[in-house]
Amino acid sequence: MEKYDLVVIGSGPGGYPAAIRAAQLGASVALVEKDILGGTCLNWGCIPTKTLIASSDLFHRARRADSMGICVENVSFDYAAMLERKDAVVEKLRSGVAQLLKGNKVTVFEGVGSFKDRKTIVVKKDKEKTAIEAANTIIATGAKSTVPEFLPKHDRIVASRAFLTRTELPESMIVLGGGIIGCEFACMAAQLGVKVTIVEMLEDIVLTLDRDIRRELRRHMEKTLDIEVLTGASLEDVKADGGSVGGKAGDERITADLLLVSVGRRPVTDGLALDKAALETDEAGYIPVDDYCQTRAGTIYAIGDVTGGVQLAHRATSQGLTAAENACGPNRRKMETVVPACIFTAPEIGSVGLSEQDAKEQGIKVRTGKYPFSALGKAMALGDTLGFVKWVADADTDQLLGAHAIGPHATELIAEATLAIRDELTARELGKAVHCHPTLSESWMEAAHAVHGESVHAAPRRKPR
Repeated sequence: MEKYDLVVIGSGPGGYPAAIRAAQLGASVALVEKDILGGTCLNWGCIPTKTLIASSDLFHRARRADSMGICVENVSFDYAAMLERKDAVVEKLRSGVAQLLKGNKVTVFEGVGSFKDRKTIVVKKDKEKTAIEAANTIIATGAKSTVPEFLPKHDRIVASRAFLTRTELPESMIVLGGGIIGCEFACMAAQLGVKVTIVEMLEDIVLTLDRDIRRELRRHMEKTLDIEVLTGASLEDVKADGGSVGGKAGDERITADLLLVSVGRRPVTDGLALDKAALETDEAGYIPVDDYCQTRAGTIYAIGDVTGGVQLAHRATSQGLTAAENACGPNRRKMETVVPACIFTAPEIGSVGLSEQDAKEQGIKVRTGKYPFSALGKAMALGDTLGFVKWVADADTDQLLGAHAIGPHATELIAEATLAIRDELTARELGKAVHCHPTLSESWMEAAHAVHGESVHAAPRRKPR
């Protein structure tokens, strides 16, 4: 039986970086993958969806290029070519992961990994079984989409992974679930001319976001992209046939060519045989870990979506590096707790830290500062002035607690805000930092000044009479 210092189960954005980091530390490492290197994020999630979104966004902008003095006549798109480009991007990145693992001398086992005991992993592929010994193990098996049992099984009802394999766009689509994934797919399809209806049973879409951000996103989706957003209503009496799929949302009966289900994800622990390693999941099915990504079994760590919490690829990567260093390195370190979120809707969204509502619910008195892209020179030059950035600061200490952006390149802009919050900067300190002009990042400086009513490029606040 082969012996390794570390065995990683799962090769997604948490698993393969963990394997590489452990190898860099001098450990002998094995990586077990039951499907394809890169996991959901690379093959059926982050990368393919963002590749399609990039194409749909370019098409959407081309149709409105006349406002920039560009004449584009009879602009159209080739969805088959968009899919080919998506597949090429995924394949190139997947090949890169394989080369990185090989270059770092990580041994890859194809098959389903399960525990025989706390120190032994059995890899099963077809009828063959291979047992390997692990001094330490990292579980990085991720999560997968859930499809409610009340929905009938039909080709017109799909989850996100199946949607990405379709060769044609529907003319109309119902998106069940107004969370991040649902809204991203809705915006992508709507930019390509698909008639989209979102059905969300909660009071609003993407409820985890700051209320001001949600309001701006919904306004743009409804007024610019012509997406119908139905909130506070569940989709009932769903029926599908060869011609359409539909259901009842509140008092409204809606039908479309396709129903995209985006109502959540569940952890993948099937087949791990956790009980043989003296491990249990919590009530929601997740594997509990401590601040060091360590499970109750001292030599076993777990990272990423399978542990619950914020399900983001970059969080999984961060946890993977932490777990690898704790399992194989001399010094222990805690996992990062300041984790930004980036959402590739139209417009883009970036968020980190507390929302204004979160802070108030925690009893924290706050001040906020907002700055609109419509007042920013670079945004005007780009012809993209929708949205704003917003700081949430502690009213007593001035420490920055949260940052939220919606608009051009918001997913890139959030990096500066993440560092500021992680390093516990104050609004005045951030405002004093010189920002290049003309840039979109100036908005953070202006918003920091706005926390104290001192932005020189914004109308002065009205003083109470």
